Amino acid sequence: MLSNLTLKKNIRTFSVSPENLTGEKGQGGKAVTGSASHAARELGQGWKVNPYLVSQPGETTVLADIKGQGAVKHFWITDSAQAGRLLILRIYFDGQKNPAVCVPLSDFFCNAAYTEYRQLSSLAICVNPKRGLNCYFEMPYFKGFRFEIENRGTRPCSIYYQIDCEEKEIPADSLYFHAQFRRVNPLPYMQDYVILDNVKGNGQYVGTYLYWGVKSNGWWGEGEIKFFLDGDTDFPTICGTGTEDYICGAYNFDVDGKYTEFTTPYSGMYKVGKTDETYRAQRYFNMYRWHITDPVYFKSDLKVTIQALGWRSDGRYLPLQDDISSVAYWYSDNLEDEYPEFPSANDIEII
Repeated sequence: MLSNLTLKKNIRTFSVSPENLTGEKGQGGKAVTGSASHAARELGQGWKVNPYLVSQPGETTVLADIKGQGAVKHFWITDSAQAGRLLILRIYFDGQKNPAVCVPLSDFFCNAAYTEYRQLSSLAICVNPKRGLNCYFEMPYFKGFRFEIENRGTRPCSIYYQIDCEEKEIPADSLYFHAQFRRVNPLPYMQDYVILDNVKGNGQYVGTYLYWGVKSNGWWGEGEIKFFLDGDTDFPTICGTGTEDYICGAYNFDVDGKYTEFTTPYSGMYKVGKTDETYRAQRYFNMYRWHITDPVYFKSDLKVTIQALGWRSDGRYLPLQDDISSVAYWYSDNLEDEYPEFPSANDIEII
């Protein structure tokens, strides 16, 4: 907030990038050889010698491995190959064995297809021209953090990035940031899509990204989102009224007979692809909803599901078998949650 800018603080600002991989004071821009050595050959040290890392096919590239206490405040990244779901982002905190974040890079930034540019302007995630991916979720850590990118593609990929951090003492009750990816294609008939399950601990759910592939004609978003909190079993504590309602829209996102795209600080939707193009048969919808001013708090456990529901004749609901992907974003005091086995490259490919 702007008012915080007037207060004196005991904080050291640093950032991690290919030009300063450790974030140490006075160590930026010192490379004499690097990814752009050829471009800088007449200028030398200090002239953008190593602005990106090259991620090789089949390898995992460490973007940052930092010790200390503080918080990640902003994460910017872009890649040269528009690799989309072939790049997997993993983030670890405080030496944990399993990552707190394990998500395709494109999906983490609410842009699964990554082939058609759309401006995304929200408080938590921004996608700016041409492929500037920005995350503003704060990520506290007590002992350190590690960011990695796995390249599942067949080509080398240049990774430009900057992780902006604050070295500081953080409150003892600070929560860890988490993000989890799932995809089901097709959704089994009359089965709810699970966005998140088996989350334990004390925390708060802060956002949902949905990439929805529609496989039928007509409206597809009658399904209700459900939050099962702290021991809920068959029925949830929170039950929404429809998919577009959850995304803070209404009546099918329909203005004058057409889907209407929007991007706001807390929610948004845009379409991907036109079904009248050659060989383009399926419609996809990107949707995000941030619970920044209205987190969903849980004390012991959390499960989140959403229905896929359209219309039959005579005003009857139709359970759909759509292609649905999601990213759940939450904070909790638990780093021991076990995520489902991450799907193969073929299982998450968008066809």
